[in-house]
Amino acid sequence: MKAPRLTDTTLRDGSHAMSHQFTREQVAAITQALDEAGVPVIEVTHGDGLAGSSIQYGFSGTNELDLIATAREHATRAKIAALLIPGIGTRKELREAVAAGVQVVRIATHCTEADISEQHFGLAKELGLETVGFLMMAHMRPPEFLAEQAKLMESYGADCVYIVDSAGAMLPQDAFARVKALKDALTIQVGFHAHNNLGLAIGNTLAALEAGADQIDGCLRGFGAGAGNAATELLAAVLDRLGINPGLDVFKLMDAAEYIVAPIMPYQPFPDRDAITIGYAGVYSTFLLHARHIAAEFGLDPRELLVELGRRQAVAGQEDWILDVAVDLARRKGQANAAQPTPAVAPEGGSA
Repeated sequence: MKAPRLTDTTLRDGSHAMSHQFTREQVAAITQALDEAGVPVIEVTHGDGLAGSSIQYGFSGTNELDLIATAREHATRAKIAALLIPGIGTRKELREAVAAGVQVVRIATHCTEADISEQHFGLAKELGLETVGFLMMAHMRPPEFLAEQAKLMESYGADCVYIVDSAGAMLPQDAFARVKALKDALTIQVGFHAHNNLGLAIGNTLAALEAGADQIDGCLRGFGAGAGNAATELLAAVLDRLGINPGLDVFKLMDAAEYIVAPIMPYQPFPDRDAITIGYAGVYSTFLLHARHIAAEFGLDPRELLVELGRRQAVAGQEDWILDVAVDLARRKGQANAAQPTPAVAPEGGSA
């Protein structure tokens, strides 16, 4: 294994867990701590990327361009990255993000839809950005298929393509096979982004490194969607133990997680029963909070809602479908209950 480049996504993936309410002060403190600890890339945007602030995905408490500018101001060494999902963010938002200070753009598509990213990669290269492709929900397709999608992104101008375990559904052998397929097919770098819904974020990241991954992701204290991500401070400690630390200060990252991020977290993401269900069912990690709220409204177990979404192969961008599926499940349950025969009432002193 070789020393990878680490991107910290606390200020993007963690936005989901914060209900997109990061403040400038929080961004400044986290950025400065990560920068001082030697993290080379810091991702800052709404959880669903540029222009994600909406009724569908959740409104931001602070304009993401202001958060990007704040991060750039407090990063002396690290590059500032932004996520862009075509169909949510457009070329207009990309230009605005560059004006605010973005140096790296991570262009994310569903793992079957790399072809929709061509114009975004093209503009990003025109703007002088480092470009990274994200193949989301990569557990849903075999390695050979993903390699073909990654080759499309490479042809559009990607400098790196990531295997993204959006649902936290992969096992180590899954991560290894997918990263290895990309390493064999591409001439550019390959990355891996883990979620912890099955408790395997660190293990899967190590498997990806064994397969040759050049870049990996983490969040301080694992603060991200679903059960969270691979914890940046844990990754730093493990990489150091393996002798492939890329220049991260392990103790400073521990302190940043403990004293800067932990106090502002509304909860600690971990593999509880609902988050495990996401990994088990293979559902997009950002569905977790939506599913909990909607299930409570309809008197459903969030797990049955998540499993049904997985059965229907719901993907990123279909958050509005959660409500439709909940309505359908509640209706079917109501019909099933109504069809149950009414127990006979025995006459007094008799039996039914």
